Amino acid sequence: MAKAIAKQKLYELIRQMKYKCEKYGITFMQVSRFFPSSKTCSSCGQIKLDLKLLDRIYKCDCGLEIDRDYNAALNLAKFGKLAD
Repeated sequence: MAKAIAKQKLYELIRQMKYKCEKYGITFMQVSRFFPSSKTCSSCGQIKLDLKLLDRIYKCDCGLEIDRDYNAALNLAKFGKLAD
């Protein structure tokens, strides 16, 4: 899997994004790779430590049921707003 990731040249993608943001005056923010965006409830903030990769729907004790990727996107958007 590491070879497949290396072939994707993710470092180059991030470098280019930073460059373009700087060129056009856009703030670039990079979240730590260990930020639990998928495991954190976007509604109440509870972190679900037992979430598996196969769990595609995020179900929280607060009643939120949401697509896991959409939940992560909401958490990343909140992170960006907090950093401003």
